[in-house]
Amino acid sequence: MASVLFVLNEGPYGSERSYNALRHAMAVAKHPDAVVRVFLIADATNCALANQKTPEGYYSIERMLKGLVTKKAQVAL
Repeated sequence: MASVLFVLNEGPYGSERSYNALRHAMAVAKHPDAVVRVFLIADATNCALANQKTPEGYYSIERMLKGLVTKKAQVAL
């Protein structure tokens, strides 16, 4: 079983770092034997805010996190 930890420290929008990390986490979470953990620190804690207004041209970080939780990923602040 593979276990992967993603540590995010960038805010949800204005940079693609959090988006890319979540995109990679979603890809890993597709494997049935993978354990995915996402740890949000600093500005990345804003990724976990509910009912965010997604700026035009960006993907919904909130929707991505919900998708990870659906895939049994562990998300912590």
